[in-house]
Amino acid sequence: MRLSAVSRLSAIVLMGASAAAAAQSPPKPEPARMSATECQVWARELSFAQSVADHDATAFASHIEADAAFGASQPQPTRGRDEIARRWTGIVEGKRFKLSWYPTRTTMGAGSAGDVAWSSGPSLFEDLDPKATQRFRIGAFHSVWHRGADGVWRVLFDDGVDPRPATEAEAVAFREGRQATCPQA
Repeated sequence: MRLSAVSRLSAIVLMGASAAAAAQSPPKPEPARMSATECQVWARELSFAQSVADHDATAFASHIEADAAFGASQPQPTRGRDEIARRWTGIVEGKRFKLSWYPTRTTMGAGSAGDVAWSSGPSLFEDLDPKATQRFRIGAFHSVWHRGADGVWRVLFDDGVDPRPATEAEAVAFREGRQATCPQA
């Protein structure tokens, strides 16, 4: 059976529309299951974020490797725990804006010594000025963690994705997306 030119064109348009619809709403992937060590890093990442939520500068600094680099992809990253802690003072104090984040993935390298891990997830910036025209911004973070000789995981490299303006609904979705428990294998 031969298709007319109109039938072929209609089929192509329908296939294109179906492909476009599929591209716009991909199926939600199953959460990855992580190893016990990856879950240790997950918990440490949550603890790091909690130090900022608690405005605890000492706890914040305790999560940072002595020779860490933050803004690692920038031409001039902030280097060293003391300098990073100093540069983050305003963020940790949380007087002008509130920063929240949580991991959605932690990964260990195959065949590694088990002392380096990567974590990533979303971040939310909330402007606390009641007159702010843009209250929320959503970004993302990427961190490389190192387990020291003392067995404690600390951030060695940290960087993020520039935040974009976000709606109140997106901020609510961000908060609802936080998992307190690592999806362990």
